[in-house]
Amino acid sequence: MMQVRVSGKTITLVQGDITHQDVDAIVNAANKTLLGGGGVDGAIHRAAGPELLQECKRIRQEVLGGAYVETAQPVMTGGYRLKARHVIHVVGPICRIDPHPDRLLRLAYWNSLQLAANAGLQSVAFPSISTGAFGCDVRWASGIALSTIVDFLNQSSKQELSATDRLNEVRMVLFTRADYDVYAETLRELIKGTN
Repeated sequence: MMQVRVSGKTITLVQGDITHQDVDAIVNAANKTLLGGGGVDGAIHRAAGPELLQECKRIRQEVLGGAYVETAQPVMTGGYRLKARHVIHVVGPICRIDPHPDRLLRLAYWNSLQLAANAGLQSVAFPSISTGAFGCDVRWASGIALSTIVDFLNQSSKQELSATDRLNEVRMVLFTRADYDVYAETLRELIKGTN
């Protein structure tokens, strides 16, 4: 585990299973259907139970009018059988297909953090968005993910009495040791560059 402080908030890196995280919200690297899938998405749906799928279906029908979720536009549901109280579902870019994947990945993290902050959540855990089935390079993605989190926490500390004041911890949960090592190296370089 690795922890750094940014503007009085904590960024934590852990190797592990995101479905086991005891936080206010975990982020699901969802697909546009919101109906589950492979990788992190499938694991979260299995761990949360069938109620999660029912809520996602209801959101697709009642909120989105049957349409797919747009890339980088997060949706929050209950956590059901997870330790996390909520799940924030966000679709990341598909590398080599989506134009401007760097901008879309940054927005996926930023908009998810903003949603968590606006909901008054204190802790949120992310997977490495878009680095599984969506084919993005882990080193590239780690730089965007971590710099976006740092920027968000730095900006939120400058806003007086904003909802973001409650967001105390942003956790990155990396499933493999190799991914954890990449994120740890990226975070060390990022923090060194800001001090």
